[in-house]
Amino acid sequence: MAKAKKDTKPAASRKDSQPTDGVLQDAARNQSKSAANADADGFNASAFAQGTREELAKVIWPTRQQLISESAAVILMVGLSATVIYFVDKLFGWASRQVF
Repeated sequence: MAKAKKDTKPAASRKDSQPTDGVLQDAARNQSKSAANADADGFNASAFAQGTREELAKVIWPTRQQLISESAAVILMVGLSATVIYFVDKLFGWASRQVF
């Protein structure tokens, strides 16, 4: 199969302003449906709940192993960053006491 050449120009500089991504088209379609179903005050709770359920059905939830490993990576990086900031703060504190 031949691969289609990907457009590398920014969306603002393209001649056609129509979204080419199916997700963007689906979002626009859902937004227009929601606008058509809105009450006179502009909010329809059942349409909101239905839209929320549809979007949550599209979510790819992480596995337990992914959740654990990615959470551990975040906790490790936050701890490492806090430690570096602590030592840099101590260094600047020591330097300012030497100068002043």
